[in-house]
Amino acid sequence: MILVTGGTGLVGSHLLYNLASNNKKVRAIYRREHKLDTVKKVFSYYTEHSESLFNSIEWVEANLTDITALTNAFKEVTHVYHCAAFVSFEPDKYHQLRKINIEGTANIVNLCVSHNIKKLCYISSIAAIGHHANSEELITENTHWNTEDDNSVYAITKYGAEIEVWRGTQEGVDAVIVNPGIIVGPGFWKGAGSSSLIRLIYKSVPYYTNGSTGYVGVWDVASVMQQLMESNIKNEGFILVSDNLTFKNFIYKVANALKVEPTKKKASTFLLELGWRLDWLRHKLTGKRRQLSKHTAKSARQRTLYDNSKIKNALDFQFTPIDEVIEKTSKLFLEDIKKD
Repeated sequence: MILVTGGTGLVGSHLLYNLASNNKKVRAIYRREHKLDTVKKVFSYYTEHSESLFNSIEWVEANLTDITALTNAFKEVTHVYHCAAFVSFEPDKYHQLRKINIEGTANIVNLCVSHNIKKLCYISSIAAIGHHANSEELITENTHWNTEDDNSVYAITKYGAEIEVWRGTQEGVDAVIVNPGIIVGPGFWKGAGSSSLIRLIYKSVPYYTNGSTGYVGVWDVASVMQQLMESNIKNEGFILVSDNLTFKNFIYKVANALKVEPTKKKASTFLLELGWRLDWLRHKLTGKRRQLSKHTAKSARQRTLYDNSKIKNALDFQFTPIDEVIEKTSKLFLEDIKKD
């Protein structure tokens, strides 16, 4: 039996589709019942038998902090894909991020140890990998993580979650960690994840920035995770990035695929610095959620380049070009808005 946490998310739903399509015996954890409809929607992109495929999965309601529910979910499980996480760059969400990302992962690892799980796959993030002072130097899995850096609250908790996974390997659990870049894929247009970028660009992003980062298609992420779990590779981490793009380039590629006009306004350093301070003030005065934190403003102008050679060599894997990913995702988005 395979257990998947975070089954109602972007990666989790695509991973479940792959596993169920290959007739794997799968149990998936969900937290909110209404999100199950989105999983069915994702399945419907790829098959006419989405309902029967969905029903082949054993769904269990559980929370990463609910030990009793998690323990029940682990019955007869041999392999675990841990996809569940809380994504936020808002500083005031730090304790909630720690609770879910670090303590929640510790709970999963502890249950993997006590249930003699054969292998664990954890989906982390490139946010949990260190950076070079030289923006032109490629970042690899061995790039040093500096605890003294001004890291975002999200990055800190994802790095902390990785520490829990590595602890599990010292206690007898074989594990692999994947660190994807910004994941591009369909189905979650209105959420807080990367899929919402497509919707935002369609509605018009007011500014672009000079920063850059790594991007990858959700189909590649799900495929690599499954291949790693079925391989003899263990206790290794892998960067999953198809292409390194500037934010401007990504916005222009998506806008072109959606047939909308991209923004031509560049956000200067002054504008970004002013923006996050005004956003902080708005949050303090109104209590509304942060839209632009100090760290997101910093990331927007930071140039980072990632090396994907380790996973390519380990699995002889070829990433789908990001242009193809954008075209496929944008086409599905346009089809969806016609139905709404």
